[in-house]
Amino acid sequence: MLGFEVAQSSVSKYMPQGSGPRSQGWKTFLRNQAQAIAAIDLCVVPTVNFDRLFAFLVLGHGRRQLLWFAVTRHPTAEWLARQITEAFPWTSAPTYLVRDNDRAYGRAFKSRVRAMGIRDRPISPGAPWQNGYVERLIGTVRRECLDRVLIFGEVHLRRILSSYAAYYNQVRPHLALGKDAPLGRQVQRSGDIVAVPILSGLHHHYVRI
Repeated sequence: MLGFEVAQSSVSKYMPQGSGPRSQGWKTFLRNQAQAIAAIDLCVVPTVNFDRLFAFLVLGHGRRQLLWFAVTRHPTAEWLARQITEAFPWTSAPTYLVRDNDRAYGRAFKSRVRAMGIRDRPISPGAPWQNGYVERLIGTVRRECLDRVLIFGEVHLRRILSSYAAYYNQVRPHLALGKDAPLGRQVQRSGDIVAVPILSGLHHHYVRI
């Protein structure tokens, strides 16, 4: 009996344990590949006339930069494919693109992404936390801008988002960036502080002169 147990122990020592190394989790993937990831999502924006507009946002994970935005009434797969081309001209395309499973991302969109050499990474159904960076961006845009402004139409929404995008990328501090802005801000150590209004005073840029 003792001999059988010794033999069994010797055999098990050379047998593979488990099913091999575990693959990295989603959070680990997002953290390790941050500089190579862009995320996209659609934000629904109502107007004063009860119309419904869609704002398409593209976020770079590395510096939390708002890379691109566009506005439409009908986000078709063809329109979304064109936005991806305009957001990433020439050789600026990311390695990975994180998105949800909205049916708007149809065949034309997927074909364009594949042709640009981008690896499409849709999140799991019912798991918006997997696209948490751009979900947080949309929440920020709503709280700090869209919920405080009456939108009159597409042209007006583009103008508002353009002003906010400049503020978000150049001025607004981000905790994840050590309270720096996505595009970086120069530290001003001397001079009088002046408040420059943004979006008619909804936000301010404080500078020294």
